[in-house]
Amino acid sequence: MTMTDKLFREGALLPVLTVVLSIIVIWYAGSIRLNSPQLIDRYEKNGLDWTFAELAFDAWEMERPVLPSPHQVGIELKKTVIDKPFTSKRSLVYHAGITLSSSLLGFALGALLGIGLAVGIVYVSTLDRSLMPWIIASQTIPILALAPMIIVVLGSIGITGLFPKSVISMYLCFFPVVVGMVKGLRSPEPILIDQMRTYSASATQIFFKLRLPSSIPFLFASLKVAVALSVVGAIVAELPTGGQGGLGARLLSGSYYGQITMIWAALIVASLVSASLVAFIGIMERIALRRLNGGQAALG
Repeated sequence: MTMTDKLFREGALLPVLTVVLSIIVIWYAGSIRLNSPQLIDRYEKNGLDWTFAELAFDAWEMERPVLPSPHQVGIELKKTVIDKPFTSKRSLVYHAGITLSSSLLGFALGALLGIGLAVGIVYVSTLDRSLMPWIIASQTIPILALAPMIIVVLGSIGITGLFPKSVISMYLCFFPVVVGMVKGLRSPEPILIDQMRTYSASATQIFFKLRLPSSIPFLFASLKVAVALSVVGAIVAELPTGGQGGLGARLLSGSYYGQITMIWAALIVASLVSASLVAFIGIMERIALRRLNGGQAALG
């Protein structure tokens, strides 16, 4: 059974198509609305008569639009994703690979840090009272203000390249992992923990046989949020560096030269990268839960 057949059977394809078509229609209408003032001024200066159809066509084909039309973005995507070699610095696939590398490293570091902090908070009451408020407060600092500071400080001690960008991704994505993992580790009912203690189970056995399995659904829900935030962190980290690689650099370049279509194309590629990573985490979640449920059924 193909994915399309599955979506049809589950009744999910029609709502998805409806939402996509609605977005496209609103997008085309927004292009007319935002691009028309420049066109009307041009018509009036040149003494030209115009119809709404002509206005709409010109709005969708402007060379430097305020809001590019969907097909203009599609043409830009074709030029920078399909037509260009993946190794070309003009290819968005090349830049997406650079952003993806720092995102994955930051995600891995953030997940490990978040899980480690969550275990400490659950098992050490002092950390729960002293550390958790600071973890929450850390997320009130705007990442746009923090990113240049991290880049400059790490650059001053000779750390450049991939790692500083990964640190910013880690900063964004560790928080949901901490919150979700703490919730998951505390999700078992006290009666179950007391029952294991009556069986003389050690704290390590309680962790691996009860707390950790109970936390898996919470962990994967947090990882989906974290992996999307890691991409955002990598893109934000690429903005202050003025680097030549990464989707953030393409956004910056498009902003400098007024190439709005390039900006939109880079944004869409970034969203596709994030969606792919979230989908991959979802696949891993289904595999983990299937094995966990299978193991519990075998024990039962």
